[in-house]
Amino acid sequence: MDNPRHGIAGFRLTENTWITELGNWIDAISPDGRRAGALLFDPKIIGLPGVRERVVATVLTDQRLVLGGLTGLIPVADVVAAGDQVWLLTAQAVSPTLSDLLTAGPIDAGGAAAVLAETAQTLLALHAAGVTHGSVHPGTVVITAEGAALLSERGLSDAIRGQISLPERDAAAWASLARGLAASVMRSAPRAAALFERAAVIATTHGLGAAKSVVLSEPAALPGGAIRHDRLAQAARGRSAFAHPPVEAQPPLDEGDIVTLLAVPNPHQAPVHFGPGVSTQAPQAGTTAERIWREGRDQVGTVQRGAGRPSRAARARRWRTILAAIVFAIIMGGAIVAWLKLSSAPDLAIASIDVVAPKKTQGCNSAVLVTGKIVTNGEAGEITYEWRKNLDKEVVKQTLHTTSGQTAYSVPLRWTLKGKTTVKATATLRVLSPGPLRTDKASFTYKC
Repeated sequence: MDNPRHGIAGFRLTENTWITELGNWIDAISPDGRRAGALLFDPKIIGLPGVRERVVATVLTDQRLVLGGLTGLIPVADVVAAGDQVWLLTAQAVSPTLSDLLTAGPIDAGGAAAVLAETAQTLLALHAAGVTHGSVHPGTVVITAEGAALLSERGLSDAIRGQISLPERDAAAWASLARGLAASVMRSAPRAAALFERAAVIATTHGLGAAKSVVLSEPAALPGGAIRHDRLAQAARGRSAFAHPPVEAQPPLDEGDIVTLLAVPNPHQAPVHFGPGVSTQAPQAGTTAERIWREGRDQVGTVQRGAGRPSRAARARRWRTILAAIVFAIIMGGAIVAWLKLSSAPDLAIASIDVVAPKKTQGCNSAVLVTGKIVTNGEAGEITYEWRKNLDKEVVKQTLHTTSGQTAYSVPLRWTLKGKTTVKATATLRVLSPGPLRTDKASFTYKC
């Protein structure tokens, strides 16, 4: 996953990746050159009974809500299967997150107020639509290049656990978010910190609507007397290149068989309403499979309404309908084959890892070999790992393809040290996937 030339379903993957409970998030570029995101689900999670179906249902709900006018969510473009992998692709960047910005340093109080107001509004809209987020925290709050706060991973945490969160859980999570931002701005804006603390209490006692009103009702407590996005936007653009404006689109890569897991809607099903004024009826735009299905249905209706001998145009439409049906059957057949492969494929699992470094003190200008050993359950698959060094910020990322029947793999790191100094060098091996995250490290002494 560390090669920026790699891609999935037309999305180009970059080297910027991070791990959540769901799997590996990767900054990506969409086929039209826009900043986007790609989530490679942890196979141990997505392979559990019923998880994939619940994830797909959650994404379909989100897409229908967004099409119905709900804002404040990171839009999901597709969920696809590629071999034994399942990916979620977003139509917008999922970095930097609020967690990224807070790690870099405190954010300004005006921007913090904007985050609280906008996330509260999004949660209120979700609750009015009859759904919840279920996992609100700084890592799921995405800050855009304009300083807007959007929520990602809506419902996915509940989907993998097979549970349904109540609105009260979202309110409690938002209150925790408010308290965290209060601590961040306490030194620079104590009045704003007190305002956020009060809003946190209100959220858990009187609900998010009242808490949002508290944040908006006292602009005098904020530096400059107003909620503002400019410094938040500046911090986002400075933290990640993926908050910058889009770049020119690149030609798509040939990636083999990619199968969408999002279902084609039933044309006879009445629109579902999740809340007041929020319809889940999909518009006429859609995926390739949806357009093929819809055009074939409309063309059949046109032919049936005609009387007498069909015209040349009607016969041409009929042939196009037949062709569309054949194409759609091929697509669905491929989807079924991929589904069966995903269901029957054994899971690769990590049994243990071990890192060994030389015990002797290493002399001047030494090329030191640190050896890592990864032990698996003997299944075929892909292991993503990285080496980290304590003496610099270099991260060496690698992908290991395992074969069925082999259980032990060596992953060496060659570390060259130069200069006249005495230091303790530590190499850390991190196995990122398949999860859970595993780490081990070893140290040696360099003396020159």
